[in-house]
Amino acid sequence: MIHPPSDRVSTRDAFDRDLRQLQDDFLRMGRLVDAAVQRAIEALQARSVEGAEAVIASDNVIDALHLQLEDRCLRLFATQQPMAKDLRMIAAVWAMTIDLERMGDHAEDIAKVTRRMAGESPLTPLVDIPEMAELARGMLRDGLDAFVRGDAAQAERMARDDDKVDHLYAQVFMELLAYMIDDPKNIQRAILLLMVAQALERAADHATNLAERVIYMITGTLKELNA
Repeated sequence: MIHPPSDRVSTRDAFDRDLRQLQDDFLRMGRLVDAAVQRAIEALQARSVEGAEAVIASDNVIDALHLQLEDRCLRLFATQQPMAKDLRMIAAVWAMTIDLERMGDHAEDIAKVTRRMAGESPLTPLVDIPEMAELARGMLRDGLDAFVRGDAAQAERMARDDDKVDHLYAQVFMELLAYMIDDPKNIQRAILLLMVAQALERAADHATNLAERVIYMITGTLKELNA
């Protein structure tokens, strides 16, 4: 059966609305993850159990939005016949929601460390760890901006900050190792801080994955960055 032009137009309009809503909710998820990382580090710096609990609770919202976005991507695949560009966008969003969800999990991990460290004196002033968090958050925000702008060059540039995060992680590791060697009583607190640094290093890796998917969405080429 040949549908009249008006039917084809209305179907395309509905599909375009669905795509815009998918993009908007994906960006909302990204902002929630960015806020979760920020609040997790603030709670760690303040030794705030209340702040940590808020981050842990907020992860449920991120997880729920992740599942909603995955379901909508599947529905668009199943009920529409996306053109190549639209198909890449839907596939990219599907993959990127997984990375956002895992970044949210890492924010939750940091909050759980804060909860475990409640009442303990700081082992060392937090300098490199907050810087790692700022770099990871900056990567995330730049990746979301590159997604909106359709800017593959920006996505590739932002992924380079992963090297800076890796360098800071190595510094934190060596510093905490020295504390553990110096006094075995430091081991527990050092391990907890190392868990925070590791969570941020992995969060930056997931931000790099976002960059790769944005480049794929724009160019059709899946390019591995920072290999």
